[in-house]
Amino acid sequence: MRRLRTGAPADWPALFAQLAQSARDPRLARFYRAGTVSADTPLEQAPLLALDVETTGLDSRRDSIVSLGLVPFDLRRIRCREASYWVVKPLCELNSQSVTFHHITHSDILSAPALDAVLEPLLTAMAGKIMVVHYRNIERGFLDQAVRHLLGEGLHFPVIDTMQLEARLHPRQRRPGWLRQMLGKQSVSIRLADSRLRYGLPLYQAHHALTDALATAELLQAQTATHYPATTPVGDLWN
Repeated sequence: MRRLRTGAPADWPALFAQLAQSARDPRLARFYRAGTVSADTPLEQAPLLALDVETTGLDSRRDSIVSLGLVPFDLRRIRCREASYWVVKPLCELNSQSVTFHHITHSDILSAPALDAVLEPLLTAMAGKIMVVHYRNIERGFLDQAVRHLLGEGLHFPVIDTMQLEARLHPRQRRPGWLRQMLGKQSVSIRLADSRLRYGLPLYQAHHALTDALATAELLQAQTATHYPATTPVGDLWN
């Protein structure tokens, strides 16, 4: 089992207390008032919520969210009956490349609600939880930008990033690429599907927000069972 050595963990409870006072939108204020666990909370006691968003592209300043999936879980159990999934109308046009990835078409979003219509149930589900994602720049970045567009203020929350955990376990080799090739060394992929295969987890349909959220929850369970004690302080893992 690995014990991570990092700098001082972020004081998310204190930040949430400040944001609860400064948030102008009542939905955001309620979200922040729910607070979050302290950094020394053992991972096995942390309320976890896997989150995935599918988007029209990779740039949160230009692209937009088209679907969101949430799956609550802990280190022993995944509560699929409590999962949530929404298709929402993006703020920008769908393009052929994004449709190829997530298979959400123009007809799917024709009668879909705007993100503002699902923001309250989304924040209610997220309240008090630690978000678990695979590549935090997408989930946290896109939600922050979307909320800024809707409300004029951002959305902040701690995340455990399973991609970052894999990157810590498989740091890039320092040798030049040509030398790695000569030595028969190959870079280790930390994509969601490839990471899951290293733990013997099955392949799922990629780029569906609910399925990817489930896949991320399972990956964290496997990472913890293999590398990190269940008593690891959540502050060693979150960002």
